[in-house]
Amino acid sequence: MDPQIVARVLSEVAETASETLELQSVFERVATSVRQVIPFDHMGVIRVVGGDRAVLHAATFPMDKDSECPGTACLFEDFSPRIRPHPGPLPRVNDAEAEFDTSFCMDRMILEGGTRSSMWQPFFSGDVFTGGVWIDSFQKHAFRDEHQEVLRPIAALLGSAVEHWRIWDEERRRRERLDRLETALGSLAESLDVRDVFERLSRAVHTILPHDLVFLGGFDENTRSVYTMAVAGEADIEPPSKPFVLTEEEYARRKLFEFEILQDIPAQLASNTERNLILIATGMRSWLKVPVKLIGGEVQGSIGFFHREPSRYAMEDVEVARRLADRLALVLSHQRLAEEARVAAEALERAQRLQVTIEALTRELESRGRTKVVGQSLPWKEVLRHVGRVASSDTTVLITGESGTGKEVVSRLIHQGSPRAEKPFVAINCAALPEHLLESELFGHEKGAFTGAVATKTGRIEQAAGGTLFLDEIAEMSPLVQAKLLRVLQEREFQRVGGTRTLKADVRVVAATNRNLAAAIARGDFREDLYYRLNVFEIRIPALRERPEDILPLAESFLEELGAAMGRPAAGISRDGREWLLEYPWPGNVRELRNAIERAILLCDGGLITRAHLPMVKTAAPARGSAALEPATPLIPGDLEAMDRSYIEKALNQARGNKSKAARLLGLSRAQLYTRLEKYNIR
Repeated sequence: MDPQIVARVLSEVAETASETLELQSVFERVATSVRQVIPFDHMGVIRVVGGDRAVLHAATFPMDKDSECPGTACLFEDFSPRIRPHPGPLPRVNDAEAEFDTSFCMDRMILEGGTRSSMWQPFFSGDVFTGGVWIDSFQKHAFRDEHQEVLRPIAALLGSAVEHWRIWDEERRRRERLDRLETALGSLAESLDVRDVFERLSRAVHTILPHDLVFLGGFDENTRSVYTMAVAGEADIEPPSKPFVLTEEEYARRKLFEFEILQDIPAQLASNTERNLILIATGMRSWLKVPVKLIGGEVQGSIGFFHREPSRYAMEDVEVARRLADRLALVLSHQRLAEEARVAAEALERAQRLQVTIEALTRELESRGRTKVVGQSLPWKEVLRHVGRVASSDTTVLITGESGTGKEVVSRLIHQGSPRAEKPFVAINCAALPEHLLESELFGHEKGAFTGAVATKTGRIEQAAGGTLFLDEIAEMSPLVQAKLLRVLQEREFQRVGGTRTLKADVRVVAATNRNLAAAIARGDFREDLYYRLNVFEIRIPALRERPEDILPLAESFLEELGAAMGRPAAGISRDGREWLLEYPWPGNVRELRNAIERAILLCDGGLITRAHLPMVKTAAPARGSAALEPATPLIPGDLEAMDRSYIEKALNQARGNKSKAARLLGLSRAQLYTRLEKYNIR
């Protein structure tokens, strides 16, 4: 064989094979060049797929262009060992009729095609056996050793071209697959809620990424649990309706995983965790899972594809699943933003409605001749927001705060905003009456119930029927009365003192205290069960010193209100008067401020209220017949709280520890004295 002809043929084959990635389109030209050095009737290229399957890749006879396996794809086991594709050169077949085994389908088919002799030469990609070139003839003994030698470099050239084609074809198929996926994902644009279109999305994606079940799971970082967001397809069990908590191992793996492929779920999920048992019970064998990451990288959950057959997913499927997960993440991000916007809009609407409610309540209260509701500080506005939230319900309310902060004003606001607004508002001060009188005043009594009970009397509960009962200074209530009040709250019924007939208590209870009820419970002075019945919704009114922004507006309001009522309005408050009002700590809160303004109006004779018209210290008038109280300890000028404490200590010493007597010496109620004792930690 002429070496120059062989070299020219090899050059032609190399040039022709490099012209295009579609080898079949130029394979006839390659065959024509090869015929110059090797006589044959048919020539073809076989590509190995999956390690055990031979696919005819190009041939000199017509092929089905629409199929990767044009009727010639078969398993290696369909060939007899004599001619089975092999990584090494097979011995030449010189007499096919004698050497082929017709019990193998491929041997039989080749013989029926007229082949009587053939040659085979493998090619490789690196060290991997990827296919080979075969040549046959209708004549016996058509090929010699020199033909086999020439076929070796031809096979290497064609093997390189086939590998290039394989890489190009994979990329082409990948792009086509992703393009089809983008078309299928159009259904996601139809709704912000993934659940509305998930079934339709599953059907659209099925031909691109086959599955029997697809599951979109959400992940809650706080509880470390997985919950069902959407599901499509059929499984042997219903998807879990409740979240299931991940084990520590599952949680650690979840935080790190980028994708997961299981080719045989029952065999690979050995541990009996809740998650694994659910997965096995679905009846699925293959599983591909990728995370769904929101904008910013936060893992919202994952999407899993399941198939009833084992080994259905490979690495090329991961990209498709990730592309779908990314699109789902975008939809979920928009869904979350829309939900946050909806929640914010609803919160704004509620706040606006609440503000309108509060304004209506204050106007109504003021129109009925009550004290104006004045305040612009954030703490006071929070009190009003609480009022707006609870007023329209029938919930029991506990109002807490120091004496003089305006607890009754708040209670009237609550009543005015309730469905009971047209019914009575009845108030009773529990600290103003001894036990037996408080019981009678609250529940009423029958004629002859006790000495002096000359007639039946209705109590405050009956008087407030259909309306609101305000119990001020609830902490001063005796244990006996507490027990009876508890029944009212629990059973909504009571009996008059000395009576046997059970009456219905159709009232809403609003209670108030300036005491620390938790401390009173610890001392055994207040029932814990009553506390929990009263404290369904607590509104704490801050002390005036905690909301200094309200001092001057309150002062101006009192100036206008009291000036008109007293018939001698003041011209206003001077600058130094305003400074004093802001400097003073107001231990008596709003009530003390009102009293100070009233006194100043009397002193200023219609002029400006100055510092001189305002009290420098809070003093207590001694009881008639008692000696004036002097400070028990030296004072720093301007130390008003120290002076207040000193007077209390002096009164206690003078009364020899009798708190009731000390309160009378100070001109305070017993409840007010207890408030100061707690404030200054005096035992």
